[in-house]
Amino acid sequence: MIQTVLPMILLLTPAVAAAKEIPIFQRDRLAAWCVVPFDSKKRGPVERAEMLNRLGITRLAYDWRPEHIPTFDAEAAAMKAHGIEISAWWMPGRIDETSRRIFEMIERYAIRPQLWTLIDEPLPESTDQKAKVKEAAERIRPLAVEAKRLGCEVGLYNHGGWFGEPANQIAILRELEMPNVGLVYNFHHGHAHIARFPKLFAEMKPHLIALNLNGMVADGETTGRKILQIGAGDQEKEMIRTVRDSGWSGLVGILCHLPDRDAEVVLDGNLNGLERILANLNEVRPE
Repeated sequence: MIQTVLPMILLLTPAVAAAKEIPIFQRDRLAAWCVVPFDSKKRGPVERAEMLNRLGITRLAYDWRPEHIPTFDAEAAAMKAHGIEISAWWMPGRIDETSRRIFEMIERYAIRPQLWTLIDEPLPESTDQKAKVKEAAERIRPLAVEAKRLGCEVGLYNHGGWFGEPANQIAILRELEMPNVGLVYNFHHGHAHIARFPKLFAEMKPHLIALNLNGMVADGETTGRKILQIGAGDQEKEMIRTVRDSGWSGLVGILCHLPDRDAEVVLDGNLNGLERILANLNEVRPE
């Protein structure tokens, strides 16, 4: 008896197909960010890895709080065992006991995450821009030197204030003159930049190593809508189009930044929202 074998046909929804056309937005290239402190289920490392596996997410940007420090090694081991790359790790803005512990863990597990950081102490009150840039650069330099030894990049994280302004961060990079230091830009800390985002993104692009997405509305900071699911705002589509059209190819993160919510539900909502946006990106840009 002759058997006829029919090829399996994978049917992709328009949203998923659109995501696959833009590699940086493919589900298996996205990094989950802010998962650990914002998960109502309080998952441990293994449970978190299993959750990411279910969602088809293969990268984690690891955010932590002091209570998570004892489980750093368990986190690295769990992600490795479940085939998840730790693409970024939150880092103190100075060399201290915690940063040394992170460096040691990076060496033990032979991982090379980006080290996202900021300066959370006040810079000199001087209005002299050059003095502030120089001071910021010198605070970051020891971290960048150790990161270079480990083969890691350092990402300056925009989190508001003087240090969080991309123009100031670019000035810090120029003062440092270290090729392993770049920028991490967060939509949710960039509401004030929405109107000029295309120009700003062009300025950041040569230095940008990571970008975290969020639902965006122009008045989000002042109306309690700073953190929205992707697709729930009216501005992120055009911002994502700007990124797509630029040809930039760095690390893209999706947020799990809603307190008292199940991280799996939040991440899944952001994944689905992003896929819907990508499916419609080729629509005519509004005038």
